Amino acid sequence: MAETQPATAPAATPTGTPAPASGGAGLSARQVRLRGLLQAVGMLPVLILLGIAFHYFSDGRFFTPQNISIVAQQASINTVLAAGMTFVILTGGIDLSVGSILAAAAMAALLASLIPGWGLLGIPAALLTGLLFGLLNGALIAFVGLPPFIVTLGSLTAVRGLARLMGGDTTVFNPDLPFAFIGNAGIPIAPGVTLPWLAVIAFLVIVVSWFVLRRTVLGLRIYAVGGNPAAARLSGIKVWTVLLFVYATSGLLAGLGGVMTAARLFAANGLQIGQAYELDAIAAVILGGTSFVGGIGSIWGTLIGALIIAVLSNGLILMGVSDIWQFIIKGLVIIGAVALDRVRLQGSART
Repeated sequence: MAETQPATAPAATPTGTPAPASGGAGLSARQVRLRGLLQAVGMLPVLILLGIAFHYFSDGRFFTPQNISIVAQQASINTVLAAGMTFVILTGGIDLSVGSILAAAAMAALLASLIPGWGLLGIPAALLTGLLFGLLNGALIAFVGLPPFIVTLGSLTAVRGLARLMGGDTTVFNPDLPFAFIGNAGIPIAPGVTLPWLAVIAFLVIVVSWFVLRRTVLGLRIYAVGGNPAAARLSGIKVWTVLLFVYATSGLLAGLGGVMTAARLFAANGLQIGQAYELDAIAAVILGGTSFVGGIGSIWGTLIGALIIAVLSNGLILMGVSDIWQFIIKGLVIIGAVALDRVRLQGSART
């Protein structure tokens, strides 16, 4: 699913997708409509086909209320991280530190929750921790001019070390965590069916992200910076404010992911929590059709990408596939899905 803002392209279709730079001439109206439809649905058919296949090969155990609830819960944290990653990648950047920031935020949440009578301080403590690290990344990129890959790669290691230092390199527990309901309860929507709070939070994050990206001037500027930073500067956009915002947002949402993780586990460990989460977040964004070079992407596509990853993990477990083959199959499906998406978007100005 790939969308761009009209402000970043010299010519755009009514849907906001740039007119093809080449290969578009001579297309019939029907072909143009078909291409628009394919771009709109994105990777949704892949998600549906995966669900049907896993339901069939798991003897009908996939499409059950209990398992769907589990899939929603499993996808929630990655969805939150991937939403923040979408903001960053739309500007042509990358944030490799979200897994480490999540670990530090979860540790901050647990430590603050142990303060007698002030346990709920764990939530703002985690959010503030994530925001501060995100702002630091953004400042180094926006003001110092360091490459995002290098900055966030360094943060990945440094923040992981700080997370371990915060907890004395041990696991911190709180069996009486006051916000544990976030990770272990939900909203009853039907007899025997509960919508996890984790999924509710993830969906709200997606909705707010969509509003910012598609209904605000700031969203237009994010797409503009990703489409052409030099042109964005010449048009009067303060690129540094946009970069600071997207990395702060990524850090803040990683902090929210830390709250969700701590609430689910009643514990935090600076070494183990959040390991390789940044890879799943990036995969979800790219599966959702967001371009690595920036300027093209959709937050709803990111949601579909996160669900594809969760469905893959859950379905393979239901089929009894070993951990080794889960990694292999998961990687191959992601590569194949992205390759198909490239073919689907062939002929666009940028893919």
